[in-house]
Amino acid sequence: MGIFEKFKFGFQKSASNLASGLREIIIKKEIDDKTLDKIEDFLISSDVGVEAANDIKEILSKQKIDPNKEVLDEVNQLLRNYILLLMKSLERKDFFSFKNRLNIILVSGVNGVGKTTSVGKVGKKFKEGGHKVLFSACDTFRAAAIDQLEQWANKVKVEIVKSDPGSDPASVAFKSLDEAKKNNYNQVIIDTAGRLQNKKNLMEEYKKIAKVIKKFDDTAPHEVLLVLDATSGQNVINQVEEFNKIIPLTGLVMTKLDGTAKGGILIATAKKFNIPIVALGLGEKVDDLEIFDAENFANAFVRPN
Repeated sequence: MGIFEKFKFGFQKSASNLASGLREIIIKKEIDDKTLDKIEDFLISSDVGVEAANDIKEILSKQKIDPNKEVLDEVNQLLRNYILLLMKSLERKDFFSFKNRLNIILVSGVNGVGKTTSVGKVGKKFKEGGHKVLFSACDTFRAAAIDQLEQWANKVKVEIVKSDPGSDPASVAFKSLDEAKKNNYNQVIIDTAGRLQNKKNLMEEYKKIAKVIKKFDDTAPHEVLLVLDATSGQNVINQVEEFNKIIPLTGLVMTKLDGTAKGGILIATAKKFNIPIVALGLGEKVDDLEIFDAENFANAFVRPN
């Protein structure tokens, strides 16, 4: 399966929802004010977000529809163009490029978003690119989290630094960085505890890990990734807002897009925060994490049934 086919499969539910919704609304040869309002409301209900939906409504209101063409086709083309213009600058195709220095990546996210799985899949991509990768099991609050990361380390054939459950997460991070420096690793991926953004003690631990990293290398962390679950819909916005306040995010990973019709949340997030999108989870297999590509996303998200 090619890259576009993976995007197409991953966004099948979202694309089908968008196509059928627009088809029900656009039944005339022209777009009047009432139709514009319906399109805006539908886009908001599809998790595209108020700001992006309003943008699209404004563009549509000024667009002259060619009477010789299908109105729905014209609207779809406009949507594709809007998404591409909005999201092209958010690509991070250089993220997996080879680095000669030690690159320290801090990964965060609330419980259940697929954070540790994403760490494993990101590690696999780095490994395939010739990187020497080390996982750091800093989610010490749950023994299951350490075990899960270790399973991923074994699966993708990378090394892992871990401690007993209940250990100080910051000390595990420091031990990982020390190990990486001694043995010439060039990628350290730090898996932090799944936490709700309103749990103060866990957020303090997160800050402490970041401080320890900075003591080791004052330019680090070099990447701060937030893993998000597309099925969460508008809750994603709140998560990005809160985590970005604590340590500025350099990239997002959106998971479970294949299991939801709420793929529009990616557009809402892009419009509100303008944070780069590193990769998308488009399936459950180990290779189903794809580097974000705005054109593939636009074409996969906006298409007829």
